Amino acid sequence: MKFTKGRLLEKAKEISTPRARRMSMTINKTDFRKSMKKLVDSEGFKHLSTITGIDVGPKIELIYHLTRENLVLSLKVKTSKKNPVLPSIVNLIPGAVLYEREVHDLLGVTFKGNLDLSPLLLPDGWPSDVYPMRKEWAPQDIRKAMEKP
Repeated sequence: MKFTKGRLLEKAKEISTPRARRMSMTINKTDFRKSMKKLVDSEGFKHLSTITGIDVGPKIELIYHLTRENLVLSLKVKTSKKNPVLPSIVNLIPGAVLYEREVHDLLGVTFKGNLDLSPLLLPDGWPSDVYPMRKEWAPQDIRKAMEKP
């Protein structure tokens, strides 16, 4: 895979190509917004298949699965679990709105600039500080939190 001239590859912390037409790139949180804008505007990655969120201990890792032609790029970025904030990409890829709401529901990541982070998957009455995909929330703890008045 080739990228147009620029500093995108220099910003990557890690790059791998696990198989043909697949690439994985890890980027710092501080470089995330500019890198995503370059991928969309200059590199042709205009389709977001999904955002995968993973609790990795003190951080939450998000993997943005982007596609162009016959190419899939998994862009990885981590944010602190204590202050899980990333810039929204809704103005770059409008379809990201639902994926950002889902990650917000399940992992508690706030996407700065997304004007609608209302619950998408969780039922009415769900406690606002309970994120079911975080490792610290066991099923019995979630039940207890749901039973509180």
